[in-house]
Amino acid sequence: MTEKTPSPPTPAPDALAGHTPMMAQYLTLKAGYPDTLLLYRMGDFYELFYADAEKAARLLDITLTQRGQSAGQPVMMAGVPFHALENYLARLIKLGESVAIAEQVGDVGAAKGPVERKVVRVVTPGTLTDTELLHDKSESLLLAVHQGRRARCGLAWLSLTQGRVYLAECALDALGGWLARIAPSELIYSAGCTQRFEQQLQQLRQAGSFSCPMSPRPDWQFDAPLGERQLLQHLGAATLAAWSAQDLPDAHAASAALLHYAEHTQGRQLTHIHSVQVQRGDALIALPATTRRNLELTQTLRGEDAPTLLSLLDSCMTGMGSRLLRTWLLEPERERTSARRRLAATVALREGSWQLLRGELKGVADVERITARVALRQVRPRELVALGLTLHKCQLLAQSAGGSAVPEAYLAQLFDELAPPADCTALLQAAIAPEPAALVRDGGVISGGFDAELDELRAIQDNCDGFLLELEAREKARTGIPNLRVQFNKVHGFYIEVTSSHVGKVPGDYRRRQTLKNAERFITPELKAFEDKALSAQERALAREKWLYEQLLDQLQPHVPQLTRVAQALAQLDVLCCLAERSLTLGWCAPQFVEQPCIEIEAGRHPVVEARLAETSSGAFIANHTHMHANQRMQIITGPNMGGKSTYMRQVALIVLLASMGSHVPASRCRLGPIDAIHTRIGAADDLANAQSTFMLEMVEAAQILHAATPHSLVLMDEIGRGTSTFDGLALASSIATQLHDKTQAFTLFATHYFELTELPASARHAVNLHVSAVEDGQDIVFLHEIQAGPASRSYGIQVAKLAGMPAAVLRHARHALATLEERAGADRLQVDLFAPPPMPEVQAASAVEAALADINPDALSPREALDALYQLKRLLS
Repeated sequence: MTEKTPSPPTPAPDALAGHTPMMAQYLTLKAGYPDTLLLYRMGDFYELFYADAEKAARLLDITLTQRGQSAGQPVMMAGVPFHALENYLARLIKLGESVAIAEQVGDVGAAKGPVERKVVRVVTPGTLTDTELLHDKSESLLLAVHQGRRARCGLAWLSLTQGRVYLAECALDALGGWLARIAPSELIYSAGCTQRFEQQLQQLRQAGSFSCPMSPRPDWQFDAPLGERQLLQHLGAATLAAWSAQDLPDAHAASAALLHYAEHTQGRQLTHIHSVQVQRGDALIALPATTRRNLELTQTLRGEDAPTLLSLLDSCMTGMGSRLLRTWLLEPERERTSARRRLAATVALREGSWQLLRGELKGVADVERITARVALRQVRPRELVALGLTLHKCQLLAQSAGGSAVPEAYLAQLFDELAPPADCTALLQAAIAPEPAALVRDGGVISGGFDAELDELRAIQDNCDGFLLELEAREKARTGIPNLRVQFNKVHGFYIEVTSSHVGKVPGDYRRRQTLKNAERFITPELKAFEDKALSAQERALAREKWLYEQLLDQLQPHVPQLTRVAQALAQLDVLCCLAERSLTLGWCAPQFVEQPCIEIEAGRHPVVEARLAETSSGAFIANHTHMHANQRMQIITGPNMGGKSTYMRQVALIVLLASMGSHVPASRCRLGPIDAIHTRIGAADDLANAQSTFMLEMVEAAQILHAATPHSLVLMDEIGRGTSTFDGLALASSIATQLHDKTQAFTLFATHYFELTELPASARHAVNLHVSAVEDGQDIVFLHEIQAGPASRSYGIQVAKLAGMPAAVLRHARHALATLEERAGADRLQVDLFAPPPMPEVQAASAVEAALADINPDALSPREALDALYQLKRLLS
């Protein structure tokens, strides 16, 4: 069994002395949630008191009032209507707040003091399950971070709606990259961690690695053996070896706190967690935060959701599909098995029934989130109706696929998994009314004919109108009062209303119930007996419905694992159909994966820019080729601003990323070798909050790339070294380019306005000069957006300034200054080899040459390797 959550602390008696009974009850509940806003149910409102009220009034712009005193102090309060709770919760969660909800659980009529209340759930940014509070196209993730030993840390994160726990361990210096990739909605860490570790988390948050709220949890909750036991219990296994999760003590410690916190917020055990997935840093293609931002994968540089690569790709019919598409895009695997499988399935759908499948997927309910709410017993009646309809549709889909041979193995597997749990669809359709009330407490949820006792109680209520009409007719005949009425309202119950002019005709067995201005209301023994029976039947029917609903949830619990598999199959089919539709609509081709290192793209296009041009009728996108392989790893790209250098570089990265996730790509042909990371250094911006200038950020990002990139990485360097003096920038740019070419040997697109860098290919065997073409028309410029061989002749900066609207006088002065500078530079140019290695001490140089000579072994090296060794020897001797 999972260890019980300790009871919340109770305030000392002297802390409650002098408070009213209700305030004493509130303070007792609040003591268990000191850092959380407590919504305290009072009738039709949720009230907040004291500091909570002041904070909520400020955040929600609601009225702050004062209501009497307690313990000699004024009671500050603010409230929100119970029927608008979800709207206010959504606003608070968006602001990063957590909210505890205290409901009335006792019998209002039987309570001698305040009615009993208890906290039934805690809503936090990382543990959301309510549809109204969740974005339908993104996950809400709770992350626990544990400071381990030997400069390492453990990570465990959870998606409550997916019912899956993820585990990872990493070095402390790699934590920022993990946080950026996970993008948690809430982060918890141990209150017992070192001050330095806590400061590191704060610095990473300020630096933008993550933006969610973070809070400490008691150190005892980060217990590795407890975490391992809890994971085994959820998996129903005796060892974690089958998930390769057995030797991760730091991650186990994080998972213990993670599961404890999640169960604490939901108020129950998480019975729907049946999956654990271990993620390792070397399994995925690294996409640092700068890469995600610069390539505008999910957000534009201005922070908008569109136009981005994801917004262009996402034509999914369900929220489940959209969320899975985001995961595939941001977590591409280095190993190509999944990408090949997705491509094969997409090709099969393109040639087959993708349109029919998309039609069937339209209107499908979010089975993934509904299933989680079933497991947590938070599901609403209308969600169960939607689940039943979706399961019926899945049953038809599975049967139609089974009747016709599905040639592609991956698709066949998904159709098999679409089969809903046995009898689950029939149970839902029989139990829940076709159009139920929004909440169980409102009644009218259970379908007629499902329960005989409930039907009998409802019949009593349904016969009310007939009985009242019959009684009214009899009483009119008996009393001779023509305008006598038998009626009902929720406040006074059943009554006979007689106008004041006929009160003298009222029989002796009438008992006055209420006096109005122009009428009197009475009750008779017969009507009183019927009232007791009818009202009792209404209360009993509502209680019966609630009991039947709980029984239904009990019956659904064993089906949760299979419902989860149905949800996963639906999501995957939706994404595959989406990729098939996008590839056909946008005219994309299937990439080819090869083992040798290469990036070969014919007629490549930037997908987002091309789509925007089509939308605005701004003309056709100019496609360009890219050829990079073992002997051509670096492209030095020059040309004018606005000419298309950045667009070309980004399109290469996006094509590589799309292929790696298993999508078709915007090109006429694509061959791609192994890729382990995409690094970018693009753009300029200050980080004033962290006292980092534009140039400092540029150097930090460049240093990170030089440390992390490998020969299998794709590196984009755009205008490096422009944030300092000309000589400083040129020296750094040449050194960085040399390092990437000679040492890192990554596939590198190096855009620059330093024309001196175009001399690199003369001495660097794996580099080549390219430029974006433009032509002059008088003093104007026309951008052709074509990538051509060789270096550019000039940057056309003054022509671009003219397009920007620069005053004519400024342009004339700039042209004169440029001519003077170019003349002086031509006369005084220093003949310096920027790419010559720095001189070594004599002993070190001799040692290096000796080592290079030893490496030249014709019997052990391939011809290409021998040439590389000779090239290195030449550079050393020079």
